[in-house]
Amino acid sequence: MGRPFLNIDVALLKKYDRPGPRYTSYPTAPLFHPSFTAGDFRDEILATNAPGTTSELSLYVHIPFCDTLCFFCGCTMLVTRDRKRIDEYLRYLKTEITRVAELVAPGRRVTQLHWGGGTPTHLTPEQMLDLAAALRSAFTFSPDAECSVEVDPRELDRRHLEALAEAGFNRMSMGVQDFELQVQSAVNRIQPESISRQVYTWARELGFSSINIDLMYGLPHQTVESFRRTIHGIIEYSPDRIAVFNYAHVPWLKPHQKLIHQEALPTPEAKLDILKMTIELLTESGFEYIGMDHFAKPDDELARARASRTLYRNFQGYSTKAGADLYGFGMSAISHFQNVYAQNAKALPDYYKALDAGSLATVVGYRMTPDDHVRKHVIMRLMCDLELDIASIERRFGIRFAEYFGLSLAALTPLEEDGLVKCTADRIQIVGPGRLLLRNIAMCFDAYLDRLSKDKPVFSRTV
Repeated sequence: MGRPFLNIDVALLKKYDRPGPRYTSYPTAPLFHPSFTAGDFRDEILATNAPGTTSELSLYVHIPFCDTLCFFCGCTMLVTRDRKRIDEYLRYLKTEITRVAELVAPGRRVTQLHWGGGTPTHLTPEQMLDLAAALRSAFTFSPDAECSVEVDPRELDRRHLEALAEAGFNRMSMGVQDFELQVQSAVNRIQPESISRQVYTWARELGFSSINIDLMYGLPHQTVESFRRTIHGIIEYSPDRIAVFNYAHVPWLKPHQKLIHQEALPTPEAKLDILKMTIELLTESGFEYIGMDHFAKPDDELARARASRTLYRNFQGYSTKAGADLYGFGMSAISHFQNVYAQNAKALPDYYKALDAGSLATVVGYRMTPDDHVRKHVIMRLMCDLELDIASIERRFGIRFAEYFGLSLAALTPLEEDGLVKCTADRIQIVGPGRLLLRNIAMCFDAYLDRLSKDKPVFSRTV
């Protein structure tokens, strides 16, 4: 899979570098609205959990706390070392879990669980075991459930991983970002390579079946050669997956990013050269490019899902659990199933206030229209399969594709002229460097982009 990327046209990538959604949802989160209430969310859960319902569940749990602030962070997080404050949050979190579980049909099994943050491993081993027990008491888990957790090597010892393994976690995503000390200092994340290596070794010894390592390009002081050293180091670890995220400098959304000296950031040209090197080095080293920022070994489940056209995208990125309803727990967490999206309060006082009132924590949401379902499916298949079978879309939704998507096909014309897509009467294929511009291609099918503010972008840049 490496060969198509060996002649990446950096000038072409620069041409298409613009703000755009990541399409972990469609419609995207800026369209969620407070007219969708906690009562609406409760009614939707009940409506989709009639007696006898057996469809699968995916659970997301948001742990917002961190020990220190990473200046690049784009997550909903809070810095604290106050264990009483964390205990308070966990009490409310367990209340929410119980309240939702009481509305769920008892025959449904959890096939996917993910803890994100923040830093889930900022919890003590005892807190993690207690939270995991609460989840398993409230829901029925499939014996082969995929249970994944995000870890920060700086904030744990072996006991944390032992507790996670005991709690049934079998997948781990480890944040590294960059091995270079100058880069780490500039973003306030000092993480010696020896610490990362130790945590990786412990996880393998404890039987974690899949390990992902998160890296980030576009950080201060990064160069092609410095990031090449980091990539070589990660390849030596031999993780199952590697995610190489594009640093999104959005200080108007995340004010703490103003602590990053903008003059130290790579130029757009240098950033694209780093991306080019990264893709070439990883694919030449045997990793398959899955899409967006994700790479995986050929025998990894993500690679197999892409080959079998069962790959999916949700709020955690690429996934293999396409049929599961997603329930999110904790501040800012998002749920999605059937026709609705529902997001919890993003501030702790609001989250606590809703639960104290005996309600769910939803503050915004969205009801999908029939058109949303069509476009979501088209965007999903393009980003996961790298092509679209037009006849299958027409059969599934009862439309005439060329008429329904006339404006979208017109928007694809310049991309086709630049060799990013190939359009025929029965198929749209993403080709060559188009695989690096999936977001731009998907944007051609987004009916809402023009409604969002152009004065203050709400999305990160696409490259």
